[in-house]
Amino acid sequence: MGADETGAGAPGGTDPRRTWAAVVLGLILLAAWLFGQGGQGALGGLGGPGGFGGPGSHGPLTTPPGVRGLSAAAVDRPARVYAPHAPLHDAVPLRIDIPSVGIHAKLVGRGLKDGAVDPPPYSTPDVAGWYRDGPPPGAAGAAIVVGHVDTETRAAVFYGLSTIRRGARVDVARDDGTVAEFSVEAVEVVQKAHFDAKRVYGSGSRPELRLITCGGDFDKAAQTYSANVVVVAALTGSRPA
Repeated sequence: MGADETGAGAPGGTDPRRTWAAVVLGLILLAAWLFGQGGQGALGGLGGPGGFGGPGSHGPLTTPPGVRGLSAAAVDRPARVYAPHAPLHDAVPLRIDIPSVGIHAKLVGRGLKDGAVDPPPYSTPDVAGWYRDGPPPGAAGAAIVVGHVDTETRAAVFYGLSTIRRGARVDVARDDGTVAEFSVEAVEVVQKAHFDAKRVYGSGSRPELRLITCGGDFDKAAQTYSANVVVVAALTGSRPA
């Protein structure tokens, strides 16, 4: 069940389809993760072997800022979470802007490939992808946005994501002329060997955003990173574009 790209649905209401989409998404990603434990990286639900990059797919130019040496514990865990905000109606996300870390990128819808969310190709490193078969950003549930941290030759769209701090603003421009405003609640580096899909992807009716990229140490032999940076943000407002 995919997102309604027509923008149908009452503003501020909760579309029951979103709840079913969230459940289906959770089951798909949990199954992908469990499969990944048998041969893939523990982030099998987001891009195939080893996480975003399979063997030989990329390597770090330099270590992303704030990434090396961080553990699976919370990097910037919030003292509290934001109060639930009324969900927005469905609309296709077009762009993501995180001014505090200099991220400004086009968003493209991505589906599943080989049981995993297919991120944008390395040929478009400045583009981030949102999981189009789950809730769109601003709607009820957790919207997932993925992006590469680097390529073989340059930094990519989410290179600076690990430096974001609690309270930072994340804006998502949508095709209905609104901007969904999110506030960061937590930033974590999750080791792939201990990846908890239910915890990372768990979704209720509260509108949230999950930003995910590679992190940790880069294993040159396996050509993959040891962890993933996971940013959790809550919908805190909206405004005209």
